[in-house]
Amino acid sequence: MAGHSKWANIKHRKARVDAQKGKVFTKISKEIMAAVRQGGGDPNNNFRLRLALQKARSVNMPNDNIQRAIQKGAGELEGTNFEEIIYEGYGPAGTAVMLEILTDNRNRTAGEIRHIFSKSGGSLGETGCVAWMFNRRGYLEVSKEGHDEDELMLLALDAGAEDFEAGENAFEIYTRPDDFEAVKEKMEAEGISFGEAAITMIPETTVEVPDVEGAQKALALIEALEDHDDVQNAYSNLDVPSEVMAELENE
Repeated sequence: MAGHSKWANIKHRKARVDAQKGKVFTKISKEIMAAVRQGGGDPNNNFRLRLALQKARSVNMPNDNIQRAIQKGAGELEGTNFEEIIYEGYGPAGTAVMLEILTDNRNRTAGEIRHIFSKSGGSLGETGCVAWMFNRRGYLEVSKEGHDEDELMLLALDAGAEDFEAGENAFEIYTRPDDFEAVKEKMEAEGISFGEAAITMIPETTVEVPDVEGAQKALALIEALEDHDDVQNAYSNLDVPSEVMAELENE
């Protein structure tokens, strides 16, 4: 799981949340609708919906937007039916990429995603080509500021966490998917707040891209995929060394 720490840092450093806030709201709305269609509109009985609502609140999504998405998912308002698809492929330097897609037009989305891959020096692959490299895990991130590493690690493990790491900028806690909510709630009850809390895909191994040009190409692919309206989540086993990332940030 160690590779996720570096990938999380890459995502944070390259984030453009303010510029993309409208797009973020749209993607979360789609996730809420899909969650409601799958498990109903009561968050108390729908874990996926609870996660989507937490994500919505973390980016200050207006309540009106949230309620409309719930109503559309429940069929109370007219909405689009989205198909959930997993796309897999390869990026520059042999990096693995896995995408969670929500689309109302599978053929259109497939063509557009294939184009993004090829334009960036990658390729869209067959189903199952890279999924085996990733494990679904709960991920909780805690700022290093104000926390003792040993105390936080004991608290996390006592709460049921599976693993604990000291990342470059934060402590990172991993759980089994089924334990994620219980661990999160137990730690919150102890006054711990999280910079990020999600069920995500963690690469078993990573591919280090040690040169600036290669890292730039690999990151450009991930960013282009994340920008696509139908891509809910993009996962990769890309590992960019800190000194290379520093060079990219200074360009």
